[in-house]
Amino acid sequence: MMSDNSTCQIISPDLQLDLGHYILIGILSFTTLAFIVLGTVWLRKYCSLVRTIREQKGNRFVLSTSTSLEEVLAKEEIPEQAPLQPGSTARSSRRLWRSLQQGPRFTKSDLNLLQLIKAGKEGVFYQAKMTRGTCKGHSMFTCKISKEGVRPKHVDMEVSIMRKLMHHKNILQLLDWNTTEEPYVLIMEYVSYGTLRTFLQTNQGRLSSDPELPSLLTIASYHIALAMQHLRSKMVVHCDLALRNIMVSKFPWEVKVAEFGLARDLTSMTSRRSSHWKNPQQRVPLRWYPPEYFKNNYYSFKGDVWAFGILLWEMQTFGTLPYPNLETSEAVVYHICVGHKNTNPEGCRPEMLHIMRDCWQEPYTLRPAFTDIVRILENIMENDADYVDVESPTLLVKGETETHERICLTTSNITIED
Repeated sequence: MMSDNSTCQIISPDLQLDLGHYILIGILSFTTLAFIVLGTVWLRKYCSLVRTIREQKGNRFVLSTSTSLEEVLAKEEIPEQAPLQPGSTARSSRRLWRSLQQGPRFTKSDLNLLQLIKAGKEGVFYQAKMTRGTCKGHSMFTCKISKEGVRPKHVDMEVSIMRKLMHHKNILQLLDWNTTEEPYVLIMEYVSYGTLRTFLQTNQGRLSSDPELPSLLTIASYHIALAMQHLRSKMVVHCDLALRNIMVSKFPWEVKVAEFGLARDLTSMTSRRSSHWKNPQQRVPLRWYPPEYFKNNYYSFKGDVWAFGILLWEMQTFGTLPYPNLETSEAVVYHICVGHKNTNPEGCRPEMLHIMRDCWQEPYTLRPAFTDIVRILENIMENDADYVDVESPTLLVKGETETHERICLTTSNITIED
């Protein structure tokens, strides 16, 4: 027994020493593995960031057809009624865009302003060209010059949204910009005939006598709806959809949604019920805004649908101001909140009148989505195409084309908007 006890006493310290070594080795191994994993993750992120910076430096100031960083963030569709969560990734991507921006490739002295298109509350639009050379191959373009007092952050947001929307045939494309000094300048693609409101008012006499006018207005409405459907897919709310903000290159086939000064990218907002809407200094177009904005400070995609209905009413009345009998802002807000609508335009086709009324439904959840509006307008246009002159359809199409081209050519004076 004595021998056994002495043996245990001799072996026990060695066993304790080995166990301590094992624990120490385990801790060191775990720490080393953690450093390796963290280092690998950091290295991959660093390589990805370097690759992204190189790609963006190679494409700066070029509107490519490839997907931008913000488009990748916006690819996952977010349900319309679900609140949006804070997007730290979106904020980091915007910081990356800012870090990549270099000095503008033009100054104000390089611009030759030719003709006023329209004057808004925050900026003035001109037809313009460069005093020398071109802007990305464009000899003529549309130029927006901000008014005094517009914040650079506000212009940066407008630029960011227009870049996110990228190429779409019914959205006025951004070519270049200068936000380094006031007044801030945005250069966009050229439009031949200014705003749709001015175009309709100038050509009201000729268009009123055209038997194809309902079809022409339907086609123009369809292209505007396509643009708004694209905005919805990018999670962008326009907030200023009106006839004065639709540009005309060729009526009715090439009309383009413009003026994104009030637009908001919902992927970069914590919620659609944002404090921005409660800013007392923010000036909004009351006659185009839905009742939920005045009642609950709430504006969503369905608010743009409401404004689209107002825009259709404007088209049918050749640019008449909505609620023309109301003179004060208070009267307009009260009129909208109690549920009164614009009167039915004279001579408006029933199909378009039905779309207007659907756009003005309350609560806003009952209003159609722009996808539904596009489908309805497509059906109307298909029905219009079914009724042609069976004796000489080719001559009929040729005659219509020549008539509309003559109408377009008569529009040469572009006046200031109200």
